[in-house]
Formats: sequence, C-alpha cells, structure tokens
Amino acid sequence: MIYATIAFFAAIAISLAAPDKAAVMAKEQAAWQAFKDKNADSFKKVVHSDFRGVYDTGIADMRKELDDMKKWDMKSFTIGDYNIVSVGADTVMSTYTVVVEGTYDGKDASGTFNAGSVWKLAKGGWMAIFHTNIKAAEAAATPATSP
Repeated sequence: MIYATIAFFAAIAISLAAPDKAAVMAKEQAAWQAFKDKNADSFKKVVHSDFRGVYDTGIADMRKELDDMKKWDMKSFTIGDYNIVSVGADTVMSTYTVVVEGTYDGKDASGTFNAGSVWKLAKGGWMAIFHTNIKAAEAAATPATSP
C-alpha cells in the first residue's frame, strides 16, 4: 500500500512539473518556421484558432495573422535568449529575442525584435494563444565627455 501511495504522489508531482523549456521552444520555432514558409496549415497546428497578437501596427487575430503571412518575404530568423515562466499547470509565457531578415509588403523589415508569447495546453499539445514583438531600439551612442 505504501508503494502505491508513493507512486501516486510521484505521478502527481511529475504531472505538475514545469513544462520542458526545449519542448515549448520547439513549438515557438515551428510557429516561426511555418510563418516564414507561408505554410498556414503547419502554423495552425501550433497556433490556436482564437490567437491574438499585438504589434506596432495593431491587434491581430488568426485571419489577420494569416493575411500578414502572405505579405512577408522572410529570408531567415534566429531565436535567442529564450526563457519561459510557468503561470499555471497549463500555461507558460515565453520571452526572447528574434533576429529577422526579410521584407514586409516590399519594405525592409529586418532587425532584432523583443518578443513574447503565451502558450496553453490545448488540443493535446502546446498552442500559442498570444504573441507580441517589437523592434528593439538601437543602442544609444555613449555621449562624448569633455576633457
């Protein structure tokens, strides 16, 4: 009986453990890759249909996100400084930087962006329900000092 109780509590502890950072990052990478490849079906496998995005150009739902996907010609992206924070048993927030090379609607949109997403366990896996990114400010020049 004692072994059954220990096994029960061990199973509970494992199920409540923090999500695997690598697994969530793989989903983030998959969402970016699908967007870059303009693959709406793959994108919908990792981004929830009730998705919302907040950008400097406005607020997006899934329809707008897919419309914007068509306007991008993304040559490359690189995710860095990836971190997650668990905010419940089925929700995590991610923050990271992403370096993007490409154009949007024919205009250069390359740069380093500060980004964040919210991921929720849904449909048997992690699904993005929220995303935002904003171009990082250029590093300020150090003012010259007088002698």
